[in-house]
Amino acid sequence: MNNFLADYLSKIIDVPFLIKTENGQRQIGSGHPEFTVTLKGDLDKKELMTSTSLALGEAYMRGHIQVDRDLYEVLDLFLGNMGKFTTDENALKKLIHSSLSKKNQKVEVSSHYDIGNDFYSLWLDKSMSYSCAYFKEEGESLDQAQIDKVDHILDKLQLKAGMTLLDIGCGWGFLLRRAAETRGVKGFGITLSKEQHDKFAADIAAAGLGGRLTCEIMDYRDLKKTGLAFDRAVSVGMLEHVGRGNYGEFLDCVNSVLAPGGLFLLHYISALKEHPGDAWMKKYIFPGGTIPSLREIIALMADYNFYTLDVESLRRHYSRTLLCWRKNFTEHVDEIRAARGEEFVRMWDLYLAACAATFKNGIIDLHQILMSKGVNNDLPMLRTV
Repeated sequence: MNNFLADYLSKIIDVPFLIKTENGQRQIGSGHPEFTVTLKGDLDKKELMTSTSLALGEAYMRGHIQVDRDLYEVLDLFLGNMGKFTTDENALKKLIHSSLSKKNQKVEVSSHYDIGNDFYSLWLDKSMSYSCAYFKEEGESLDQAQIDKVDHILDKLQLKAGMTLLDIGCGWGFLLRRAAETRGVKGFGITLSKEQHDKFAADIAAAGLGGRLTCEIMDYRDLKKTGLAFDRAVSVGMLEHVGRGNYGEFLDCVNSVLAPGGLFLLHYISALKEHPGDAWMKKYIFPGGTIPSLREIIALMADYNFYTLDVESLRRHYSRTLLCWRKNFTEHVDEIRAARGEEFVRMWDLYLAACAATFKNGIIDLHQILMSKGVNNDLPMLRTV
């Protein structure tokens, strides 16, 4: 057996486990093994040293790595050690630091969100909410938790009938539809995904909300040109696609269309520290995706006259959300495999399981930041949500 591989894995996986190859088996660590890894062939040393996550991820996708325990349970045992993974940023420069241009970012966003509404409808909830849910009770369903998440956001925004609400990265539009139907607001949503836009537009027409809601395919950087103004703004799960270096411009664009005293709720996957991103995730799941740290966004807000009103972590809610999505995905895995192949199935299962584990282990977090444009003394003085 490759001694380098055994020694390398022992440094990042600090629980006992077995490695099996065609030449035999070897236990790493002392004590009863937590799981067994079966390798078909050997992992390339150069690939491991270039990117641990890319080498292991690709090997798993292709079936060259098999585990004898649920994938999430295995990943949960060691993904807290991702700081020990190897990443050669110079060798992976084009992958990790892709262009922040409008043209390239539209291609990147489309590569993920436009792979088929039929696919997403198999494992998301009924509202097609593709972001962290909010579980108010232990046994709450994903459907209800997504409704509760949206209501939690709308409550924070202190919406009143007749107000205007901008949703930057509106997805399939559930938040704006809920806001129009339950709060009496007028909404404007923007997205770079054609499939999301087309479904949202169809849903607006079907619900008779054409006079209240509008959806356009638009880059956030074009908001300034619209001449529009909004009482409130929200962005859920979109900042991760903006890219480090553009966060200030993003906040400036929101500032340009938000009324004085207006509220902005920013809901995004965050990190404790600044990190360039995971190579496997960028190559196969979210091209160009970068996770901002909480502190770098908070530090920028003052430059655009945004006052911090509230910060809340929903990290554990996102881990549970991902496990719900993975359960739904697994229930439809035969259908997905027939349509898209085994490698696609293993890739997406790895994505869902790994994200659930990294949220649980605090490698990534989820924050909602509520801010006001300038001082707002008209809001309730007590925290109500």
